[in-house]
Amino acid sequence: MIPGLFTILFVLAAPALCAQTDTSLPKAVQSDSSSQTKTQQSDDATSTEAAVTVLNRKVATFRSSLRGVSPASRAERSRKTLNEILNSVETGTVTVNHEPQGNVLLVDGKLAFILLPNDVDAVRSETLDSITIQTVSALEQVIAEAKEAQDRKRLLRNFGHWVLATLIFCFAVWLVFRIRKWLSRHLARMFQSGAANIQLGGARLLAEERVSMLAQGAGSIIAWLIILLMSYEWLSFSLRLFPYTRPWGEQLNQYLIGVALQIGSSIIHALPNLLIALIIFALARTTIRMLAPFFDRLEAGTAHLGSIDRDTAKPTRWIFSVGVWLFAIVMAYPYLPGSQSDAFRGMSVLVGLMVSVGGASLLGQAASGLVLMYSRTLRIGEYVRINDHEGTVTELRTFTTRIRTGLGEELTLPNALVLSTVTKNYSRTVVGKGYIVDTVVTIGYDTPWRQVEAMLMEAAAKTSGIIAEPPPRVFQTALSDFYPEYKLVCQAVPSEPRPRAEVLAQLHANIQDVFNEYGVQIMSPHYLGDPDDAKIVPKSMWFAAPAKSDIAVRADRTPDE
Repeated sequence: MIPGLFTILFVLAAPALCAQTDTSLPKAVQSDSSSQTKTQQSDDATSTEAAVTVLNRKVATFRSSLRGVSPASRAERSRKTLNEILNSVETGTVTVNHEPQGNVLLVDGKLAFILLPNDVDAVRSETLDSITIQTVSALEQVIAEAKEAQDRKRLLRNFGHWVLATLIFCFAVWLVFRIRKWLSRHLARMFQSGAANIQLGGARLLAEERVSMLAQGAGSIIAWLIILLMSYEWLSFSLRLFPYTRPWGEQLNQYLIGVALQIGSSIIHALPNLLIALIIFALARTTIRMLAPFFDRLEAGTAHLGSIDRDTAKPTRWIFSVGVWLFAIVMAYPYLPGSQSDAFRGMSVLVGLMVSVGGASLLGQAASGLVLMYSRTLRIGEYVRINDHEGTVTELRTFTTRIRTGLGEELTLPNALVLSTVTKNYSRTVVGKGYIVDTVVTIGYDTPWRQVEAMLMEAAAKTSGIIAEPPPRVFQTALSDFYPEYKLVCQAVPSEPRPRAEVLAQLHANIQDVFNEYGVQIMSPHYLGDPDDAKIVPKSMWFAAPAKSDIAVRADRTPDE
């Protein structure tokens, strides 16, 4: 509203200024002329051009001296002469006399100034006649505006137009603020419907409060952009209503039109190259889609290509897709709008530097994942032990490996960690599906080793999930100072697959039951003498409270269990 206040003050003061027809207009023009004259005189040492400006409008430009008078001095004298002529202008007829020295411009028969042949701009291929025509047109416009500035009725009419435009502008601003609420609600519904489809793991990524804030922010931005555009147009229209400020309004309007034309021209010129870039990206997408069925057959195991099989089909697909897109980006880069600008190149260098410095760890993880996949160290469904973590491999991705422990845990391990540590694979050496289950017990030397092996084999036979073929085996791994070490190794085939922890827990329970049944104690301490009583649990005490018998446990279970 500040420009509007200046406009009001000027319009209110204009009639009083125009009442003094002999002195007011020249003072206004002379003040403007004197200020611009000082500017031109200060720049005369470094510039050979001087403009004649009246009522903020350039009439002519002098580039040569006349009888030793510099262009700046010529412009100053011409401005003073025009001020005197405009102060007492009658019909305002502009005539041109062609003299040997140049073209003389007259207003109502009075000398205004003379245009010399050296005043033309040779760089722009101007001629004396062409600049004379332009100068006559500018003079006629200045004369018309000078008459308008002295016409009080016309000024009052223009002021009325300004008041009406201001009221319309204020109403439009009020209407935009009213519509902003409706627009925010409409955008909120649209954003909420779109945000409902953006989920991760079944959960929405954007809460309703965030969506509402985003919609309100978008509505406010749109509303303020519209208000800014209307304010610009209102200011331009207000300035064009009055002679003294009309050149400023025309410049504002021309600037806005120029920007719009420049943007439109840039878009039109960029369309062919943008079309070529889109064609390149479309070809890349089509190529990937054409080979998608082949990679699907590789992943399903129905096709085979050299060393690429079911295990390496997914990383091969990923590498192929990334390679095709990178090639497409390189080919389409010269056709992208602004790709040849220094700003675009600088941004490309900055992004490349950020990726090379900040993405070293990420690229290392990806390289480790590819090594794991192509070396076939792990496969999905295998039971492995990595460091202190043990479980079934559920996912083998480019950056991470996930294993399920069977104890209600799912572990995500970086591929660099998996590659740099020793991995025990309990599923790789088995016959068919399944994994290896092993456990170690230490029994004293007073128990026959054949009996220990038989009891361990019986405990394995009672454990559901452990298969009979290949049969379990017992190894004596060490003869320690106080006891031998027996290691039971068997193969389990889970049905779900069943977690190895459950099979191992049941196997340990059966070992304790079998050893108690045969009266062999599992006790191998560093002792000085044998105890008086054997440390075993008799069968009659196996189900002491609160333990339940096998029959009671089966009765409590549902048919599905």
